[in-house]
Amino acid sequence: MTGSLPSISALKMQAKQLRTALEKRGEPLSHSQVLELITQQQGFKDWNTLFAAVGNRPPVLYLRPGDRVAGRYLGQHFDAEVLGVQGSTAACRVRLTLKFDEAIDVVSFKSFSAFRQRVTCTLNSDAMTSEKTSDGEPHMVLTQM
Repeated sequence: MTGSLPSISALKMQAKQLRTALEKRGEPLSHSQVLELITQQQGFKDWNTLFAAVGNRPPVLYLRPGDRVAGRYLGQHFDAEVLGVQGSTAACRVRLTLKFDEAIDVVSFKSFSAFRQRVTCTLNSDAMTSEKTSDGEPHMVLTQM
């Protein structure tokens, strides 16, 4: 992201991921402690100040062709290059075309595979698709921008 604060839900998602990673390393922290770490990373003195700075504005994803992103697509981790961006700031949606560094098998059956290396999706302001898999997970979630 270039010069823009993530949404509150994106910040909370980062905190949840950080907390899980720290627990796996044997360093458990409370959710509020992890939120404070995220706050410091963003350059604010406390969570309330960061929350106020983000406010209730609809966030916009600022991505350009050539940017690098990471996330999950159909439950699988990916690193990718942004090939195309079409945005609608009014609707707070961004249509991205991504090229994965390594192709992802989009079929969960063991009897056959279907690999994709290029996908196009529409992300909302929380950097995830509105479409969900049968288990309720978004098709795509960006975790690093």
